[in-house]
Amino acid sequence: MARRARQYSQTGLYHIIYRGINRQNIFEEDSDYTTMANIIYDLKLEMKFAIYAYCFMTNHAHLLLREGNMGDISTIMKRLLTKYAGWFNRKYERSGTLFANRYKSQPVENDEYLLSVVRYIHQNPIKANVAINLGDYKWSSYPEYLNKGILTDTQFILSMIDKKGFEEFHQEEDKELHEVSDRIGRSEEYIRRRIITLMDGKEPHEISALPKDERNKIIKQLRTEEGFSIRQVERATGISRGIIANVEIS
Repeated sequence: MARRARQYSQTGLYHIIYRGINRQNIFEEDSDYTTMANIIYDLKLEMKFAIYAYCFMTNHAHLLLREGNMGDISTIMKRLLTKYAGWFNRKYERSGTLFANRYKSQPVENDEYLLSVVRYIHQNPIKANVAINLGDYKWSSYPEYLNKGILTDTQFILSMIDKKGFEEFHQEEDKELHEVSDRIGRSEEYIRRRIITLMDGKEPHEISALPKDERNKIIKQLRTEEGFSIRQVERATGISRGIIANVEIS
């Protein structure tokens, strides 16, 4: 099956995830994390892109970046992953592929989603049970927002929310999973048409008037079978985010 074409951001902002092949570790010790950060820093200076958030986990990493020139994202990621993989293979005397074949990228097109992605990235260590407090995990950009750092361009986010608000925002649970997927970028019209099909011709806003059990059954179907995010279902149907998030989808 042919790969779906990568989506390009109108804002130049992307949430990126790259993983070790077969989910193997891409970081073994502190110097590996530091080397990844140094490579990103050098590339950032050369290619004039901005980093708004990052988190390096044992077998994968998250970046939230804004490219300097439209379309640079492919070159940035190719150079980053190639350089780090070469260094890692030499250090550990290994050969072959280090990263899964294709990094994942999701365009970030509005401020609400941008802040939510920042929080999602920073909360990764908590959700993975490798840290109790956000500030305890040193391989993310969260500490750079509270103290001075050199890799993260914190001014842009802090122009939208002050430090106190930033900390409070991060204490809230981010119930919407921002796992990057090509599905997320599907148009609102596509989503509306899919819901109309599932509802036998009824408009999406009519879901809210259904009995609770029937309403929740459709919400579950939209989330699990169609792969729509909480945000997409909320925008299409007018049903509140809280109601959608509380529907059991397991």
